[in-house]
Amino acid sequence: MIDHARDLASVHEATERLLTAAARLDNAAVTEPSRLPGWTRGHILAHLARNADALVNVLEGRPMYESATARDADIERDAPRPLDVQLADLRATAGRFQETGAAPADWSRTVELRNGVTDSAARVPFRRWIEVELHHVDLGIGYELEDVPAEFAEREIDFLAERFDGHKDVPSTGLRTDDGRTWTTGGGAEGGPVVVEGTAAGLLGWLAGRRDGSGLAVKGGALPSLPPL
Repeated sequence: MIDHARDLASVHEATERLLTAAARLDNAAVTEPSRLPGWTRGHILAHLARNADALVNVLEGRPMYESATARDADIERDAPRPLDVQLADLRATAGRFQETGAAPADWSRTVELRNGVTDSAARVPFRRWIEVELHHVDLGIGYELEDVPAEFAEREIDFLAERFDGHKDVPSTGLRTDDGRTWTTGGGAEGGPVVVEGTAAGLLGWLAGRRDGSGLAVKGGALPSLPPL
């Protein structure tokens, strides 16, 4: 069962880790490329701030973003800001998200995200946790997938395995960590069953599009090509 209050606490902890690490940067470092193609570190910090606002919108029953165009324009507008402005914005918007999440609400209700995607309100804090953990890694400032909390890694593999389950482009695929945890995904395309084995960080990196999967062991066929998230 999803515990939204516990996830809110995890989001807060992850945000503090990111803010502490990012505070060691300087203005020049913010303008340097991140690990995401076409985005600087400033783009990532701006996106995280605007995403917090967007998820407040979701929890309060408004559209997540005005439009895809407006979302992208806001990130481009905010990306060049100095480091202190970026961090102040991220801290303030993260605080608003925490306040909204702490308010009494029906957490069993269904909410709408981007592109018509729906989910339970209770999973919104976990979705925010995903944003903070993965984009901390994307900053390329020393925080790696091996550093994320073990609970997060396992739950995000769960989440992505569910997301790709039955996908028309993904063959039946078993996932197995070195310590024996298993998942299944895909099954909508011809081929397989394929078994992909590796560390939790390696599997998470491949599923989340952060690594090419070259460090994984594959049995029963080639490593499946995953659609973009």
